[in-house]
Amino acid sequence: MSVNLLLVESPAKAKTIKKYLGKSFQVLATYGHVLDLPRKQNAIVPERDFTQNDFEPKLIPIEKNEKHIDAIAKAAKKAKIIYLATDPDREGEAISWHIQQILEEKKLLNGKDIHRVVFYQITKKAVNDAVANPRDVSRELVQAQQARRVLDYLVGFRLSPLLWKKVRPGLSAGRVQSPALCMIVEREEEIDKFVPQEYWTINALALYDKQNIEARLIQYNNEKVEQFTVTNEEQAQAIQADLLKQAKGKLQVIKVEKKQRKRNPAAPFITSTLQQEAARKLGFSAQRTMRIAQQLYEGIDFGSGVSGLITYMRTDSVNLAAEAVAEIREVIASKYGKENVPAEVRSFKRKVRNAQEAHEAIRPTSAANIPDEIKSALTTDQYKLYNLIWKRTLASQMLHATMNTVAITLACGSEKNLFRVNGSTIANPGFLKLYQEGLDDAKSADQEDKILPPMQEGDELKLNEIPIEQHFTEPPPRYSEASLIKALEEHGIGRPSTYASILSTIVSREYVILDQKRFKPTDVGRVVKKFLTNYFTKYVDYDFTAGMENELDEISRGEKQWIPMMKEFWEPFKSQLDTIEETVQRKDVTQEKMDEKCPKCDKPLVLRLGRGGRFVGCTGYPDCDYTRSQDTDDAQAQKEQEIAQDRKCPNCNTPLVIKFGRYGKFLGCANYPECKHIEPLIKPENTQVKCAECKQGDLLKRRSRYGKFFYSCERYPDCKYAVWNEPVAEPCPKCKWPLLTLKTTKRRGTEKVCPQKTCDYALQIEPPEGK
Repeated sequence: MSVNLLLVESPAKAKTIKKYLGKSFQVLATYGHVLDLPRKQNAIVPERDFTQNDFEPKLIPIEKNEKHIDAIAKAAKKAKIIYLATDPDREGEAISWHIQQILEEKKLLNGKDIHRVVFYQITKKAVNDAVANPRDVSRELVQAQQARRVLDYLVGFRLSPLLWKKVRPGLSAGRVQSPALCMIVEREEEIDKFVPQEYWTINALALYDKQNIEARLIQYNNEKVEQFTVTNEEQAQAIQADLLKQAKGKLQVIKVEKKQRKRNPAAPFITSTLQQEAARKLGFSAQRTMRIAQQLYEGIDFGSGVSGLITYMRTDSVNLAAEAVAEIREVIASKYGKENVPAEVRSFKRKVRNAQEAHEAIRPTSAANIPDEIKSALTTDQYKLYNLIWKRTLASQMLHATMNTVAITLACGSEKNLFRVNGSTIANPGFLKLYQEGLDDAKSADQEDKILPPMQEGDELKLNEIPIEQHFTEPPPRYSEASLIKALEEHGIGRPSTYASILSTIVSREYVILDQKRFKPTDVGRVVKKFLTNYFTKYVDYDFTAGMENELDEISRGEKQWIPMMKEFWEPFKSQLDTIEETVQRKDVTQEKMDEKCPKCDKPLVLRLGRGGRFVGCTGYPDCDYTRSQDTDDAQAQKEQEIAQDRKCPNCNTPLVIKFGRYGKFLGCANYPECKHIEPLIKPENTQVKCAECKQGDLLKRRSRYGKFFYSCERYPDCKYAVWNEPVAEPCPKCKWPLLTLKTTKRRGTEKVCPQKTCDYALQIEPPEGK
């Protein structure tokens, strides 16, 4: 009979732990949080006078979890000892505290022992050690979680309604999501303002010992050559001609510099670096990464039993336990040789102050669980992520890599004109045998990766040619998931448990879209950012947001009280809310002045936010109805008007007019709302390929609301068949589906592929560009 009750958050974890603890334990799941703030106003009522009850949240049971609470209460009646084993972070601590409060209110404790236990990996030893060494629930961690929840509530439930009034209904703002949105929009504004600068590079192509050598010009006429030294073709051609004349068909080696450098491995994963690396190397979103990591943490069934494969995945620590390091070093020695085990254990340090998270980095619970040996027990995604974590962890404790580098300086005619070529070789790969960290916006390998033949001072190279090449500077890249998480972390915004939700929220609110896996702000996102930075500057400031996170950390360490911190935040914030509500009109936020007059009435034009995004409209509205797309000039607008002017509604013969909607411009009946006929402004192109589903209509090439082309049946909405890639009127030779599509990628070139998800047919018809 069970005399002990142990509570965890997830049923999968409960199932695993039950097998470790045996018959004397009953293990139940809370299924996450059990209490939360109601989704309505006044769940928190900050009092004018400062008392101990200020900002106290009015928590209520989460309806969907009430049946689980009933089951816990029933089990608690019979149990002698209750162990609270929720996740080892602030959220887990709060859940444990709420469970304890519920049981006390139901008078189910009655002097029973109730303990908090924490483990960072789900293995038999870790679980049993935790149960043997319990503690009390940490009120400091609970208060830190409560302060964060109250802060987020106050910002969200007070600022969001203001957005509804001043921008449009249904929008939201968040204490942490808003600075993230600002980052994305500010990067887009940099791109918009970017003016490309022309520059030219001058290289030398030479031959030495039957090997082609390419060197870059670093000095001309005793002047250092930098990026913008040569800025036009005439200048580049003049230098090219002069160098060819002076060289007389050869270059001379005047300096050979050889060095040896060490390269150390990266630290083991923390939450943010795992999300970044999984995005770079596996193409996983932050949410997908955390979902798979949760599965690996909670346990995998290997047939002989269930065991957790990795330690807790929400952490800011790069530390590894001593016993884990010892095992890691043994595995390295056996698989990669003792020579790749450094004499001293490698340790890493983090600058981030964050005492409340797990005390170890993300690592395998046992380094002896070799990914390829347990692959059959894992799903494809689980294997990919576990393999990444395993390799990164082992590499962090391996010998450094040793690189031999060489820089060769070549004189052209005289030492007034110098070219340089760099190369490197790996003397000892060390950890590179196993793992190499990915890079954001990685470019192709440069000259330093080239292996050069041995040269000595005085050697001559045969000069083949001196090519010149035009370049233009590029704007900063848009944020990817990996680079945005990195930026948030660098600014101290958010915490390990929040990165994934921050990104998913700004996408789900349609503030941004993912375009080729890069964040691009929508028109609504731009307007919301403008509103927040203009009227709530302090509260979306990166340093202010990071400072709030530090204060929450101080509360978790018992260094600061949460109510005074809340009062300090709330009073100026509430004052700002009231001021903006009274003084700012909707047009102040949604309209932007333009230095342009209306071609119809000569009144000023403004950039407005409509249902379908921003457009240009006349300030004389409703007397003047002139409008056009924000990216349309007068000539294009006139052309569109000409397209529309002779078209009549097929239902009531009323003229059709250009309108703006969620998906861009379209034609609508001027008799709306009596007549609701609409049709596209420019008729979609007919591919002449029959729909594979209904076999009646043709597939039309259409443009989505975000500008991406897709192909759908002309009989929509009666037939809803659609594909993203260009259709080909050929049946799939594998599954006999009536058509194929053309898919082009950088890695695989252009292929004919089957659009059916259950079929993997692909035939390359054009290689990747440049191959």
